[in-house]
Amino acid sequence: MVTDDLLKEFKNRMHISHDTEDDNLKELLSFSIAFVEDKCGEFSLEGESNIDKRAKELVLERTRYAYNDAVEYFDDNFLSAIVGLGLDMALSKEGDSVEEV
Repeated sequence: MVTDDLLKEFKNRMHISHDTEDDNLKELLSFSIAFVEDKCGEFSLEGESNIDKRAKELVLERTRYAYNDAVEYFDDNFLSAIVGLGLDMALSKEGDSVEEV
């Protein structure tokens, strides 16, 4: 879910001071959240873990690409970050399940 804090963070990053595009930006952010979750796994946008922060950064970067009509370049430019995060998330889940046994 796209919170007002996430929208504000993106707008600050992009130096957007007006509110006329808020609905569009929220939609772009929600698409980016879905993309990162699909590629890497579930995360918390409010989380403080390294994984959560890296996932949030990917969401913000993908949204920047989408906002600038260049989303087709995101995968190539962030492939190592996407793969690395996905692997770390998978290993983290494996570690959790092993510890629970």
